[in-house]
Amino acid sequence: MSAVTAAAPDPKPRQELDSVVIRFAGDSGDGVQITGSQFTDTTALAGNDLATFPDFPAEIRAPVGTTFGVSAFQINFGARNIETSGDAPDVLVALNPAALKVNLGDLKDGGLIILDVGAFNARNYEKAGWASDPLEDDTLAKYRVVKIDISKLTLDSVKDFDVTSKEGLRCKNFWTLGLVYWLYDRSREGTTTWLREKFAKIPHIAEANISALNAGHAFGETAEMPGEVGSYVVPPADLQSGEYRNVTGTDAMAWGLTAGSQLAETDLVFCSYPITPASSLLHSLAQLKNFNVVTFQAEDEIAAVGAAVGASYAGSLGVTSSSGPGVALKGEAIGLAVMTELPLIIVNSQRAGPSTGMPTKTEQSDLYQSVYGRNGDSPLIVLAARSPADCFEVGIEAVRLATKYMTPVMVLSDTYIVNAAEPWLIPDASSLEPFPVKYRDDPEGFQPFMRDDTTLARPWVKPGTPNMEHRIGGLEKSYDSGHISYDPDNHHKMTMVRKEKIDRVANDIPQQGVEQGGDSGQLAVVGWGSTYGPISRAVENVRARGLAVSHIHLRHLWPLPSNLGDLLGRFDKVLVPEMNTGQLKTVLRDQYLVPAEGLNRVTGKPFKISEVEDAINEMLGS
Repeated sequence: MSAVTAAAPDPKPRQELDSVVIRFAGDSGDGVQITGSQFTDTTALAGNDLATFPDFPAEIRAPVGTTFGVSAFQINFGARNIETSGDAPDVLVALNPAALKVNLGDLKDGGLIILDVGAFNARNYEKAGWASDPLEDDTLAKYRVVKIDISKLTLDSVKDFDVTSKEGLRCKNFWTLGLVYWLYDRSREGTTTWLREKFAKIPHIAEANISALNAGHAFGETAEMPGEVGSYVVPPADLQSGEYRNVTGTDAMAWGLTAGSQLAETDLVFCSYPITPASSLLHSLAQLKNFNVVTFQAEDEIAAVGAAVGASYAGSLGVTSSSGPGVALKGEAIGLAVMTELPLIIVNSQRAGPSTGMPTKTEQSDLYQSVYGRNGDSPLIVLAARSPADCFEVGIEAVRLATKYMTPVMVLSDTYIVNAAEPWLIPDASSLEPFPVKYRDDPEGFQPFMRDDTTLARPWVKPGTPNMEHRIGGLEKSYDSGHISYDPDNHHKMTMVRKEKIDRVANDIPQQGVEQGGDSGQLAVVGWGSTYGPISRAVENVRARGLAVSHIHLRHLWPLPSNLGDLLGRFDKVLVPEMNTGQLKTVLRDQYLVPAEGLNRVTGKPFKISEVEDAINEMLGS
């Protein structure tokens, strides 16, 4: 009689989800950011739309296990259009008690918590400030909790490799990643390849991490997980056809500035001094030397901007970057570029202030500084990127305007945009319209401050051009000759023409459009910068309920688009959500006398969709 083998039961089918928000959290030494970035890359390859929010501790190395040292990475991914990193996580992966304490309040009721109980002990409870054991009381009663000794299982998974116990424990982020890959049906192949490339010179470390990754995935496949946990699949999003890559705001800004310099047919010279969160732009541009990009790390902020001004004087495009405190130090030299009328781009990656503030947290509080914050009447152009991918187009636009109008351009990004990631549809390079600069080389009738009839830009002359010796500098110059002048009427004339030059930029930028809704109605929600995603989703939600609400988002902040005042005047009310105390609101009231109201949050974190939606409902009494 032959033996009969029973067929294995079919696995429980995966539940299909439209979107998911996951937050990884742990100590700053737990590799949380690497875990999040690897999950992001894998999710992008799976065809989902996504948005991320890396949240770094402000301390360089806070005491292990304390709330000050908690690092987190949130990703919102889905089969639909994703515009924010998500209001509240569906899933929280907490690798120690401090991570649980800091992030628990953000989790949705009924959300899933995955805990490394190997790190949950009395000593770590004390360091994190827990008064009692949250695993034993009712702290987690309203959540679904999966308790796993990830630390022990990680060490078991790497015991066959020549690694120390400390090195083995460092693999627990990949064990966790393997489990979450199983939970959401993600491929491990890309991460395996990345690990072998990353640790090519120490292959035993690569293989230990891969073993941990596979062990976490196998745990999900074979363990008797609680029935309410389940497993899930998020189908690919219906994205516009084309080739995509995952980008951070830093990458897109570096490529946009470089593409702009190529379209302008001029070299780019980037001069900066390290400061959080702007430092990464130097790192990205340093890799683009083959596109005639020169990078220079100066000894301080003033030297950096001075070198950039000097590069522009010499005939290249000078670019510098910083955050608010550094931009304040650069103020005098930016004024020099205004006075000498040289192209200069300043990238301000805004962070929470004032002074040192919260260096790793996001804010939008440098608009006043950008529009008004220099001595004397020192007008310049101000642009703002709305998302990581948008930095590419904004970088190109900054180069176009700086070189066409011979003026400094301030580009506003922020900590969220710098570090966040999203899919970017790679443009066809042939579709980008060149705007080559025209260096003056004809000495006949030349004066250094003669002007283009349309733009009022003065000529750009490279030093050493035969018979075109001239002087520029910080002292006021005669309108006619370019010689130093202290004549009162001449100073008035030069001040007003510098202002008029910037005002005319309004004729060279697009008319302000409406992102959602009509060009009139009950309420216009006006934003700039990284508030785009929360505003867009909130307006979409209230419009679905029949409210006449529109979303207007500004890229050109100074000068403002020429039709903006008329557009705002067609709405009954104007709401301006900002991560500051109301700076754009004040500018709009000043320029157009509109009764704009502010929604102001300065927590160091991006707006939640619900916060904007609640403000809309309150304004409309709905």
